[in-house]
Amino acid sequence: MKVFNEKVVFSTKDPIDLVDLTGKVHEVVRKSGIKNGLIHVFAPHATGVLILTEHEPSLDRDVKDFLEKIVPKHGGYKHPSNAHAHLRSMMLPPDRTLPIIDGEAVFGTWQSIVFVETDVYPRQRTIIMQAIGE
Repeated sequence: MKVFNEKVVFSTKDPIDLVDLTGKVHEVVRKSGIKNGLIHVFAPHATGVLILTEHEPSLDRDVKDFLEKIVPKHGGYKHPSNAHAHLRSMMLPPDRTLPIIDGEAVFGTWQSIVFVETDVYPRQRTIIMQAIGE
């Protein structure tokens, strides 16, 4: 069994920012040379998560509005400055795993893998991708 690792580094632009990583996932699978297996995508951050959804501007706005509604920025929290960012990220997973079939990561028709920044300011982020298979 072959294992291929790659880190992807990027910067977010807003306190709630959505960054499409779908193209990077496909690129890593191609570079790995793995024909059949899995690709695991992991965000090693306390205030950044991954979602698997349609990446489209109006839905992105809905995601932002949803996060603000369920965990408002100003909620009288005990933790200084960014408790809401930590609470938002607790509700969503930091990782996703996709099948690799015939050398391609498999997504549903409208699916993209999207990093969601939940912190109070833009940051540099790292995503770890690990392709495993034959």
